[in-house]
Amino acid sequence: MNMLLAFVLALVPATVAAQSVTTKTIPPPSDVAAPPADAVKTASGLVTKVLAPGAGADHPTPTDLVTVNYTGWTTDGKMFDSSIAKGKPSTFRVGGVIAGFGEGLQQMVPGEKRRLWIPESLAYRGRAGRPAGTLVFDVELLGIPNRPPADVNAPPDNAKRTASGLAYKVINEGVGGRHPRSSSAVTVHYTGWTTDGKMFDSSALHGEPATFPVDGVIAGWTEALQLMVEGEKIRVWIPEALAYKGQRGQPAGMLVFDVELVKIQ
Repeated sequence: MNMLLAFVLALVPATVAAQSVTTKTIPPPSDVAAPPADAVKTASGLVTKVLAPGAGADHPTPTDLVTVNYTGWTTDGKMFDSSIAKGKPSTFRVGGVIAGFGEGLQQMVPGEKRRLWIPESLAYRGRAGRPAGTLVFDVELLGIPNRPPADVNAPPDNAKRTASGLAYKVINEGVGGRHPRSSSAVTVHYTGWTTDGKMFDSSALHGEPATFPVDGVIAGWTEALQLMVEGEKIRVWIPEALAYKGQRGQPAGMLVFDVELVKIQ
């Protein structure tokens, strides 16, 4: 691997659809048959209830990517899909899912958990092979991965700088004192932006962390990874000389990555 990862040219298909294979069944909520009196109905017919508040005021838009945990039931209590049952969150574009799900997401902020009662007119509209009638979802908005950090355009004053020109800051501390070597393989979660805030790749789009050799990626990544310990998350600003060096078809200029070191293989 002589570059980090190829661009994601086509997004993961973003349809919250019925799935026949799950690892467990999650019981329905007690109000699955009909929304309670304290639920709020919108003009479209969507009904929602906040189960746990989130933080901030950052709402996704139809063009945003979101990472969520969700479970869906029909109103007779039958679960038809669940990211929790599958064991991993789902990432998709807000505007690419059924209308009621997308509308509900746009009311949420990261960290929030909400229950949605989606009428059939905002769900699958009688499509063959899809769950029929009103659908009920519990949705937790984990993040909006394409949104750039506030300091994407330049490293802040508290960022550390190395002799090569790399800049980084620790977002979450890791554990232990073991660092990857250039000969190691690592498993990471990551998201990358150009300094104008455009996301060009993210492990969230692939639905799982990426594993690769430390010496098989761009030079800035190879250097940054060797500074980390397992569980640590950093933001790193990689100058073009340590990134793609003007290669055609690759992102140009300084690149900014949020990187979480999941495991040293």
